[in-house]
Amino acid sequence: MSLEAKIMERLKDAMRAKDEVALRTLRAIKAAILVEQTASGAKEALSEADELKLLTKMAKQRKDSLEIFNQQGRADLAAKESEEIEIINQFLPAQLTEAELEAAIKDIISQVGATTPADLGKVMGPANKSLAGKADGKAVAEMVKKLLA
Repeated sequence: MSLEAKIMERLKDAMRAKDEVALRTLRAIKAAILVEQTASGAKEALSEADELKLLTKMAKQRKDSLEIFNQQGRADLAAKESEEIEIINQFLPAQLTEAELEAAIKDIISQVGATTPADLGKVMGPANKSLAGKADGKAVAEMVKKLLA
């Protein structure tokens, strides 16, 4: 089942339950999907990788906003963002723990033969590709730097 179909099902359920938070978030996801489909000019559904990238981007935007709202003492807006993050995360794959991330990156480092911090670029490409959606890019970069140091 495509992301769009899952969103439509959840949207119907949220309408029936009169869940305003879910409705707001699911409508935002649906709108982002439609924008992405029309921007590329394709009338086909998005690929799974594109869907994952879209959801990751939306979650990151909300996390950044949440951080800003918390810094400014806007608890009301921060609460909205955290509720939306929670719903978006239901459609994303489970995030790797720090230990799992470290093991995955160690494996990638051994595969590409990286040994020094200068080999960061060699590791980041395959790491970002294989860990897409499973770990934040920032966390991946920090772990790679830590392991190559």
